Amino acid sequence: MLSIREIVKEAFTIGCLTVETEEQLRQLLKTKYDAKDFRAFMLLQHAVVSGSIRQESRELATSKQSLAIAS
Repeated sequence: MLSIREIVKEAFTIGCLTVETEEQLRQLLKTKYDAKDFRAFMLLQHAVVSGSIRQESRELATSKQSLAIAS
């Protein structure tokens, strides 16, 4: 399994946090991690909130809501 820092680096590289990598992050955050991983995770959180990095799960949820409203 990748480290938190590796997942964050990948997300910044492709500009998107995929559903799969988001699940990997959840699992890793349940284990012990160091300060560098924590800082990387906080950078990722900020990038997602600011819109610099797309969050696939949020986009999927939004599109499902739009479809439900249109029906």
